[in-house]
Amino acid sequence: MPYLNLPPPQAKELLDSGEGWIYVDVRTEAEFAAGHPVGARNIPIATGAPPNLVMNPEFLAVVKANFKKDAKLIFGCASGGRSARACEVAANAGYLALANMTGGFHGARTVLGTTEKGWAACGLPTATTAAPDCSYDALRRNV
Repeated sequence: MPYLNLPPPQAKELLDSGEGWIYVDVRTEAEFAAGHPVGARNIPIATGAPPNLVMNPEFLAVVKANFKKDAKLIFGCASGGRSARACEVAANAGYLALANMTGGFHGARTVLGTTEKGWAACGLPTATTAAPDCSYDALRRNV
């Protein structure tokens, strides 16, 4: 597999490691505004409102405009599905240092029926506002 799968505590360790990892929240702008990891950047992989989402045709262009191919990116979403797709898209575009945050921001149910805690349930730092240069509007202006 061309990317790591990490639960939220391990993703937080990478972000804090000083190795330059960046958290990219691929949820919709509305989901991001309702709460996200502190320091996250928002580039939705899909638009609309769950469950009626459609792929964002600008996703890869916005990623490429803001991050070099050697960037270390952790993708996260609500439960881990959209972020896994974001990792696949980025890997196919030549990005090499990628991680999918399993469990996402809200948590996920595993195939065995157990619940995997998300970022918020793990008690990791969250915010409802983002730095001006981390919003989707700001990031897509770089395309």
